Amino acid sequence: MSVVWLNGKIYPAEQATISPLDRGVTLGDGLFETLRVKNKTVLHFILHYQRLCNGAWVLDMPVPTQDDALQAVQEFLAQAGFENGSIRLTVTRGVAPRGLLPPEHCKPTVFITGTAGNFREQSVRMCVSTLVRRDERSPLSRIKSLSYLPGVVARQEADRKGCDDAFLLNMQGRIAESTISNVVVQTEEGLITPPVTEGVLPGIARRLLLDAGVVQERVVTYTDIVKAQGVYLTNSLSLRVVTHLDGKQIAYHPESYRKIRDILEK
Repeated sequence: MSVVWLNGKIYPAEQATISPLDRGVTLGDGLFETLRVKNKTVLHFILHYQRLCNGAWVLDMPVPTQDDALQAVQEFLAQAGFENGSIRLTVTRGVAPRGLLPPEHCKPTVFITGTAGNFREQSVRMCVSTLVRRDERSPLSRIKSLSYLPGVVARQEADRKGCDDAFLLNMQGRIAESTISNVVVQTEEGLITPPVTEGVLPGIARRLLLDAGVVQERVVTYTDIVKAQGVYLTNSLSLRVVTHLDGKQIAYHPESYRKIRDILEK
């Protein structure tokens, strides 16, 4: 039986309910973090919590303290019944009257869901979305908000084209990321990834690679992808190899793949 941690209590999933007046439902006013669980341990919790707080600062929205959030995660895992998989921590601004401006005092809605599974490794065929772009000038490009419709639209576009995912360009026409992953490119000079100023969500896997010194930040163009020695998509739950872009075959670099995988699997 799947369970949900909701505002301090554990419920069977079918009994966990959220008010239709919650701003997370009506306006997408909230944040989330997806964390990997390995051997019943949540990986890189501090990095995820820091990103949650950064998003909360942008939205001017309260979130649980670090200790309270960690306790909630541990309570959920104690009842979830799986050793490996993922959990999603979601925080909305809570129930509020109609209108865009939030009330002065809000009581956030906090809930945790999860699913069993293993770290995914797979090959993907990509296209470039013609419908969606990342606005590198917007503060929302740097937070994991509940407003995920741009990714949904781009993913549907990719599916119609017979692809597994889509690259999203920024307003300058450069590669920012995919719908759910950061981009890492193997060039002759080494591994590179677009900087956050290009409209990139600061991913946790991306952070680990930068901190390890194996990846450098550099602007990435469509031509860089096509001419790359290898192209990889990274997030907390997966490492994917790009095999094709708009029907063009992309080279594969097994050594750089292993280097990335070793860091993400530590």
